[in-house]
Amino acid sequence: MAKKDRKTIDKVFVLLGLAATVVLVVVGCLSWYACSFAKHSVETELTAQKIFFPAPGSPAITALPTADQAEMNKYAGQQLVNGAQAKVYADNFIAAHLTEVAGGQTYSQVSAKALADPTNATLQAQANTLFKGETLRGLLLGDGYAYWTFGQIAQYAAITAFVGAAFMAVLVLLGLSPGKPKIKPAPGRWSWLPRLSLVQPFLPLKLMMMGPSTLALGIDILGVGLSPDRLTMHLFGTQ
Repeated sequence: MAKKDRKTIDKVFVLLGLAATVVLVVVGCLSWYACSFAKHSVETELTAQKIFFPAPGSPAITALPTADQAEMNKYAGQQLVNGAQAKVYADNFIAAHLTEVAGGQTYSQVSAKALADPTNATLQAQANTLFKGETLRGLLLGDGYAYWTFGQIAQYAAITAFVGAAFMAVLVLLGLSPGKPKIKPAPGRWSWLPRLSLVQPFLPLKLMMMGPSTLALGIDILGVGLSPDRLTMHLFGTQ
């Protein structure tokens, strides 16, 4: 009867492993599709805008602060086609020039002054320039960099899901393997560990699900030298 119960438990864990494998594969496929969709959308939209970084050593780059020059030189002369480039162009090129328009004031600040003095041509021009610049910067950071980053995260999630699915598939195959591997244990207290782990491929999962008393028993093995046969009897009811 105990042997039959053990087989039933093994079947349950195999089914759980199969279900987890299928779920992880589905999650991985959906995440990979999300990654491809996000990156393709960003690349298509940015490519259509035909935005190019200034050429290396051009006045447009050399006039920037040192930190901004270093970032801009990474893509100097290239067309802006991805999220990483969009962030650099927005933060290290557009933003740097916008600080020179009205002494570092934002569009909101200058616009309020322009509304209060509608005859001031300088304020009107500054408000117009800041509006266009901040709008373009916001679009590059929001629809370009942020959307691209979501795609990157989806790619990492897909890879993680596929690795997890492969790991679960290996556990399922071990659980379905008919015979018990015969390993000659080496002398010593730890000699039974490889034999027990191979005979019961789902042992770590079973230990976690069977509660703290079982974990305490596992610790007791090291403390008082409990034999692997007694552990197996406690976990699976075998004789």
